[in-house]
Amino acid sequence: MTPRLTDRTALALHRARARQSGESALFLHETVRAEIDERLEEVNRTFKDTVIVTGFPEIWRDFPHATVIPDTETLALEPNAHDLVIHAMALHWSDDPVGQLVQCRRALRPDGFLIAAALGGQTLQELRRALAEAETRVLGGLSPRVAPMAEIRDLGGLLQRAGLALPVADSRKLTTTYASQKHLLHDLRAMGETNALASRDRRIPPRCLFELASEIYAISFPAPPDRITATFEIIFLSGWSPSESQQRPLRPGSASQRLADALGTIETPAGDTTVPRQD
Repeated sequence: MTPRLTDRTALALHRARARQSGESALFLHETVRAEIDERLEEVNRTFKDTVIVTGFPEIWRDFPHATVIPDTETLALEPNAHDLVIHAMALHWSDDPVGQLVQCRRALRPDGFLIAAALGGQTLQELRRALAEAETRVLGGLSPRVAPMAEIRDLGGLLQRAGLALPVADSRKLTTTYASQKHLLHDLRAMGETNALASRDRRIPPRCLFELASEIYAISFPAPPDRITATFEIIFLSGWSPSESQQRPLRPGSASQRLADALGTIETPAGDTTVPRQD
């Protein structure tokens, strides 16, 4: 059984609160939308049957030829029904990210395209360290307060496990500044990204915990003038549904020319440390 990472009820409440507050801070989602739009322009393909998996459909309502669905555990997808699937800023809350990608791959027609974006492991690294140090001092231990987000090498490996061809993973780091830790936490609430971990401590923390964390944050990660730094890492994943028409790497040993000849150099057998003289 897949370990339960996310309290889906709490996550839904946090997202609903972000929408109802009238103060939604969706700049990360808007940044991802702009980046995905730009990346799709570079793909030499016209997509006519798109489905978008997201917790914030308002960001994607004007996307052409698209159906928007929520990021539920079992996605509302039909097999072989789409030529493009976009999984937008929800994979980091999934209990089974490879399962999400498998479902997306199955929804693609042969040679269909998947592009996903999720928060990566360097996200909020400053807040994590400040809270960890403060909690150790005040409570003598740690509790889960920020979701454990995956590193790019781990997420990249999920593409192959999901059965996608020509997989690519890359990341973009956004460095922002805030007046204080309090302002950062306010923004996280306004984007629906506050603590929804199933294993979170439900007890009300002592007030001094966040006051101390704020002091540690300001000292450890300052940004002029009198501000703090916050990092967000966005990881982009892409791959294609397997098709006979796709390019494939050559079989090992099938080359018709030696690399040494192409480079105009002398080949040295493996294990031979003798460097041949050039007369």
